[in-house]
Amino acid sequence: MRQIYLDYNATTPIAPSVIEAMMPFFSNHYGNPSSAHAMGRAANESIEDARCKVAGLIGCDRNEIVFTGCGTEANNLALKGVMLAEGHARGHMVISAIEHPAISEPAKFLERIGCELTIVPCDENGVVRAADVEAAIRPNTKLISVMHANNEIGTIQPIREISEVCRSRNILLHSDASQTTGKIPVSVDYLDVDLLTMAGHKFYGPKGIGVLFVREGLGLESLLHGAGHEQGVRGGTENTPYIVGLGQAAVLVSKSLDESVEKMTDLRDRLYDQLSHSIVGLRVNGYNAERLPNTLSVCFPEVVGDELLRRVPEICASTGAACHSGEVFGSSTLSAMGLSDPQIAGTVRLSVGWTTSEEEIDRAANLLIDAWENLVGVA
Repeated sequence: MRQIYLDYNATTPIAPSVIEAMMPFFSNHYGNPSSAHAMGRAANESIEDARCKVAGLIGCDRNEIVFTGCGTEANNLALKGVMLAEGHARGHMVISAIEHPAISEPAKFLERIGCELTIVPCDENGVVRAADVEAAIRPNTKLISVMHANNEIGTIQPIREISEVCRSRNILLHSDASQTTGKIPVSVDYLDVDLLTMAGHKFYGPKGIGVLFVREGLGLESLLHGAGHEQGVRGGTENTPYIVGLGQAAVLVSKSLDESVEKMTDLRDRLYDQLSHSIVGLRVNGYNAERLPNTLSVCFPEVVGDELLRRVPEICASTGAACHSGEVFGSSTLSAMGLSDPQIAGTVRLSVGWTTSEEEIDRAANLLIDAWENLVGVA
């Protein structure tokens, strides 16, 4: 049974050239990058080369790149680093109702230890309005964090508009760009953010490596205190092989961005056209908003997405709800959009990537249509 992988928003395969770039640093170039001897200097030079490549991808200075263990750590460093920077947990922060748990959970933690938190809503298309962010600001607001694009439905957020609000109030802005890096252009100057998160495994790099862009001059409290690695922000010996791999991945996605956007958009739309032709009442979440070119979040009517995907084990995809012991637990993003419980239960996220083919799209569409018809009893 050939698998059809349509879960690229969850993770991507490591590109062959990324693996090739990493391999020597597991066996031959294994020196500690902080060591002064030749092997240490070689490792350090390779890290700095990768730092330049990642900086080039988002248009910043190399000294503004901080390597972390994952995107979740980068998000935690951004939120806790700002809110704890004065040595105590005080001040107000704003996040959106559609944030990934890597933002919402550290935000709630900070609230528990003394910070104030406001969660702003989204509209029916899963888009956060800059006006709602502005209305949530208080005199003691220190940080606003809104993701660049939603991981579930792919809606792209108006970060530049939100930045204008932040600049007028002298408030720091962070954006989680884990889902946009490598899929659409990401420029820290265009977005005008102070902090920005990336995750290597979302754009054909390895798992276990992330990035936090920290605009020059911004001071953060460290999460990991140690020997002053990563400009004193993130203690711990650098993961040289994975950093090198991340640098190679940054080069790859930078070179192929225009071509991959066009390809993924065509594949996404091809899949939707086939599904919608046969399934009456199929709904696209975020249809009236700007969306990631690779992401299709659809509500299959009259079925539970988890049951639908169990009928098609060939397809690797995600659902809008998890089913445990007969109960369905829905997505907070879909709930924030105002979807009904049946719509949330019937949602499936299908995300394409570099290796997705038209043949796979056609086969996946046929499998999903057949499974849906069997479940609802279409003759």
